Amino acid sequence: MFENLQERFDSAFQLLKGHGQITEVNVSETLKEVRKALLDADVDYKTAKDFTQRVKEKALGQKVLTSLKPGQLLIKITHQELTELMGSAAAELKPKGKPFIILMAGLQGAGKTTHSGKIGALLKNSHGKKTLLVACDVHRPAAINQLQILGESIGIEVYAEPEVKDAPGIATRALEHAKSNGFGAVIIDTAGRLAIDDVMMQEISAVRDAVQPQEILFTVDAMTGQDAVKTAKAFNEALDFTGVILTKLDGDTRGGAALAIHSVVGKPIKFVGVGEKMDALDVFHPNRMAERILGMGDVVSLVEKAQQVISEKEAAALEAKIRKNKFDLEDFLSQIQQLKKMGNLKDLMGMIPGMGKALRGIELDDSTFKKVECMIQSMTPGERAKPEIIDSKRKERIAVGSGMEMTDVNRLLKQFQDMKKMMHQMTKGQGGKRSRMAGLSNFGQPKSPR
Repeated sequence: MFENLQERFDSAFQLLKGHGQITEVNVSETLKEVRKALLDADVDYKTAKDFTQRVKEKALGQKVLTSLKPGQLLIKITHQELTELMGSAAAELKPKGKPFIILMAGLQGAGKTTHSGKIGALLKNSHGKKTLLVACDVHRPAAINQLQILGESIGIEVYAEPEVKDAPGIATRALEHAKSNGFGAVIIDTAGRLAIDDVMMQEISAVRDAVQPQEILFTVDAMTGQDAVKTAKAFNEALDFTGVILTKLDGDTRGGAALAIHSVVGKPIKFVGVGEKMDALDVFHPNRMAERILGMGDVVSLVEKAQQVISEKEAAALEAKIRKNKFDLEDFLSQIQQLKKMGNLKDLMGMIPGMGKALRGIELDDSTFKKVECMIQSMTPGERAKPEIIDSKRKERIAVGSGMEMTDVNRLLKQFQDMKKMMHQMTKGQGGKRSRMAGLSNFGQPKSPR
């Protein structure tokens, strides 16, 4: 996420390294590179120019404090401006109304139907709402079937009339069904097209008028760059939507849509889709996203994700083992399996300050730990508890049992001991979750030659 942008920003700020003060010349040189980075990320020229001009004015209007270097001051100002550009504060859903009605809008292929399911799962699991999904995409038969499959997978009822082509009528009857059956939330999936057209806009406007939703969420593919912003503008003019869901932000995207969409349409990005699973939906926090773009990491989000898969009791017990230096390979295997539940591995590592830069160019995904899991699972319980008893004969058996080489087993045991030592030291100082993530990131990667 934003890997190219992070690298370009980092290079731009390096221009200030060694300078003792902020001057118009060195700030202009740095911000020229920042502007190029934004344009390369597919931010429109006006937004990029206005952004760098605001940063320049603030930078030249401040004196560098004795505790800050010029580069640090410019990063601080850039962080503030990036946060403002993306919407200042998180705009979470606040379910109200009986029932609470959400209308989903967007072009075909943006992930509208999938994210109808994700929002449904969120309302059910986090807000305790009995939720109804409504299939109002009457032009694409597969959309109805897709929504029904999603609904079944998350335990949410789907209202559909497959033979009917009257979307406003379906929405009206679905709302009556919801009211008479005690549903607390209704999510209406609507039709999309490959491009904006008058017929689509008239139909979704008629659905909106029929059900009077409290929220209209515009779903847009982050990978479409400036086109995403143009599409958002057209939909907002027709529907006056209340928020944006930015999808495929975990893909190979340059990030321009996330940076510019709020400033162009004046509506908040409420969620970002970060994967295919029904829980792969994050609240969009502008300040945290700005920190990630500037390579500062995002420890708060990392801890929140960790808390979703590990209870406080489990965390406390594990931290106690680490403090006593009793963390073993059985604990490590459990940590790997929990980490995989948290989302994209490289994205998670990028939330640790400095780790994103260290992992540039390294392929890191769930398969990274597969070999490690196979080797640990080929060990006996005694070997997992006391790796020091693993001699040459045991290593050979483990290698054969896991389909690996002896060198792989040796590397695992060496890296585990190094990680165990580092985690023990870090836990004494800074607490467990972050140190465990940092340790796990080293696995599966052979040491680079010095």
